[in-house]
Amino acid sequence: MNYIVMDLEWNQCPKGKEFENKKLPFEIIEIGAVKLDSSFNVVGEFDRLIRPQLYTKLHHIVKELLDVSSEELLAGGAFPEVMEEFLEWCDEDYMFCIWGSGDLTELQRNMNFFGVENKFPMPFIFYDIQKFYSILYEDGKIRRSLQSVIEAMHLSETEEFHRAINDARYTAHVMQMMDIEGVKGYYSIDCYRIPYRRSQEIHAMYDTYEKYISRGFRTREGALANKELEVCRCHKCGNVCKELIPWFSGNTKVYYALYQCGQHGYVKTRMRVKQADNGRYYVVRIIKVTDEAGAQKIRLKQQAIRDKRKERRHHTEN
Repeated sequence: MNYIVMDLEWNQCPKGKEFENKKLPFEIIEIGAVKLDSSFNVVGEFDRLIRPQLYTKLHHIVKELLDVSSEELLAGGAFPEVMEEFLEWCDEDYMFCIWGSGDLTELQRNMNFFGVENKFPMPFIFYDIQKFYSILYEDGKIRRSLQSVIEAMHLSETEEFHRAINDARYTAHVMQMMDIEGVKGYYSIDCYRIPYRRSQEIHAMYDTYEKYISRGFRTREGALANKELEVCRCHKCGNVCKELIPWFSGNTKVYYALYQCGQHGYVKTRMRVKQADNGRYYVVRIIKVTDEAGAQKIRLKQQAIRDKRKERRHHTEN
């Protein structure tokens, strides 16, 4: 299997967000990629500029970041043609490797907008090198910029950042310095396309937690009423856990709950309700065994939310 280390650059509406096309807020103007073999040796590169069709004038921020002229962009290929070239260059047996998690979503959004058939697998698994770096060298939660990591690893900075091929090369260099085998079990799942039916729902098992991605529902309420959320099974043994603190939230975006497994102790859960590009609502739930300190954080979080609600009611009544 090969690794396709990809980076994208994109433009946005130069007149401001209120004038953007909601179906395509970011239009890709450059694709850069480095192909690594199974031993992480460089075996090829892909570098193409794309002629903008929607936002033909560069946004001022994009213009400052990218060392590219309007004339160069106008000489680039149309997105469908470049995308066809790129996929042919990727070949068949490969894994995308990205710095962060946004590029694949924007790639597919552009594909959908410009009528390029999406043949990527479901679920769409990729390696987030930014996350891998955090797991290996930090706390697994911090997300560093590519440039700061290049500096921290004392790698040579011979090319400007914020050009797709340059950033792809830098990311590939970071990969070559990392123990990928030790972290590739923490793969990421792109959610631009979500499961259509229950049989397609995703239960991804990692070393320290489980991630569940639901099918899409017409409403947020429907997503929250999903029967799958009524039961919590320990990700270590599969046993049904006892509910200690039911689902609660302070902002309707993130929900928390606390359970107990008879074999492994406290189990904490975190859930987000998100809306996909197709308008459907879906749930992403994380299940993870925790200790007394972790359980106490959930209790304190619930109490803090209750205290805020009491304070609001008190101000309203008075």
